[in-house]
Amino acid sequence: MYLVFIKMKNQTTTSINNNRVAVVGSGIAGLSAAIRAAVAGAKVHVYEQNSYTGGKVTSFEKDGFRFDAGPSLFTLPYLVDDLFKLAGENPRDHFNYHSHDKVCNYFWRDGTRFSMYPQLDKNIEVISSNFSTMEASRVADYFSDAAKKYNLTSPYFLENSLHKLSTFMTLDVLKVLRAIPSLGLFSSLDEENKKYFKDPKLIQLFNRYATYNGSSPFLTPGIMQMITHLEHGLGTYLPRGGMHEISQSLTKLALKLGVEFHLGHKVEKLTSVQNKMVGVQANGIEHPCDTVFVNSDVKHAYSHLLPPEIKRPKKTLKQEPSSSALIFYWGIKGSFPELDLHNIFFSDDYQKEFDAIQHNGAFWEDPTVYVNITSKLEKTDAPIGHENWFVMINVPSNQGQAWDDIIPKVKKSILDRLNQELGIDIEPLIMTEELLDPRSIERKTSSVGGALYGTSSNDRMAAFFRHPNKKSSVHGLYFCGGSAHPGGGVPLCLLSAKIATDWWLENDE
Repeated sequence: MYLVFIKMKNQTTTSINNNRVAVVGSGIAGLSAAIRAAVAGAKVHVYEQNSYTGGKVTSFEKDGFRFDAGPSLFTLPYLVDDLFKLAGENPRDHFNYHSHDKVCNYFWRDGTRFSMYPQLDKNIEVISSNFSTMEASRVADYFSDAAKKYNLTSPYFLENSLHKLSTFMTLDVLKVLRAIPSLGLFSSLDEENKKYFKDPKLIQLFNRYATYNGSSPFLTPGIMQMITHLEHGLGTYLPRGGMHEISQSLTKLALKLGVEFHLGHKVEKLTSVQNKMVGVQANGIEHPCDTVFVNSDVKHAYSHLLPPEIKRPKKTLKQEPSSSALIFYWGIKGSFPELDLHNIFFSDDYQKEFDAIQHNGAFWEDPTVYVNITSKLEKTDAPIGHENWFVMINVPSNQGQAWDDIIPKVKKSILDRLNQELGIDIEPLIMTEELLDPRSIERKTSSVGGALYGTSSNDRMAAFFRHPNKKSSVHGLYFCGGSAHPGGGVPLCLLSAKIATDWWLENDE
């Protein structure tokens, strides 16, 4: 049925059954591209440098604790379900998830603390209880505006390519163009939030959504307000078995479809002849192919994989990298009822914090701390009476900083803050510990500098400078993943693979 639709859509489509597809990297986007290509009938090979699939979406176990190593927030689960449906499978037979009734717990140093929810009436009640009536009266308008921004722009700028003329050749896109003055493209997220709220805490709370694409709320455009709609309008979830189940369920689906995985195979170069992809070299062996989907950092691909005769996109490669992260994985003795799945402990001065991150300042002195505890929902993730804490702060990408000196300072700042908020000395409760820093992120994922989202969105034109999902000058070369359009994070990576494979299926060469 799917192939019939493709052929009806474009009669010039060549036989996909004869197409040899190579996917470089088995992150979420790479897995999605492999599944879509296999469903279309191609012979698909995935080359992955690590001994496991999933890229950043992986996990590990230590001393009886299970930790998701990477992304901790799950939204838009239908994008995962769509891949199973595309393959003719019932998603619930392979992949399931919790719908969580609380978005996040928030903590400030002055003792203010409250939770936010996916329900508007609950959020209005929370804001009314903690802030003025005037602030509460703006909440409904704020979330309504976020939903409008999302619903208006998502079909064109997230679900389709910004680099195809056909995206803009519809009458509906005129609605977006007419709405440009109200989309917040010419103001920062911080400035946009100040139009609604006066209290610094509320502004800080909604400014935090800039970090979802590794950016600063004082630089990223106000249109990023729409990210709040994902959590408060569409809901937050946790896969049963943890975030790792996203990548593992997709890996099993790909295997069922005949995709061949080559784990421990580091791709060293991509080969082209007369601007046509003809092969990939992994572990010193050349593997012929007709199409390549690159699910690795764009900067890494141009620096290490692509032949020099392929033109480099100078503006894209000069873009500012997104932020990275320092993550402590702690197995904690004891249970903390005041904590939930997602918890944020805000810094006193958000602007100072982001300036320090952007300019490699003392970002460890008063960092905003994020604590994710999956054992709140997945009880087997920690021994009885214990919790698995994923403790993260935002940091700059790796540029040669003295991380071995910085890490102890970060840990002390985090512990001091948590001790203050929770009224207990946390360090003696740490039963086991692991660490992920920008250097190890870079080593494990080939993300240049360990940047979590490729490039930041600290510019209103950043979305247009992200690498397109197809290299127009090279036949058979496509890009997907966090450093390509539309960006990083699980939902956008899934969309990037769909855009890339749709372009390939259209044979739009």
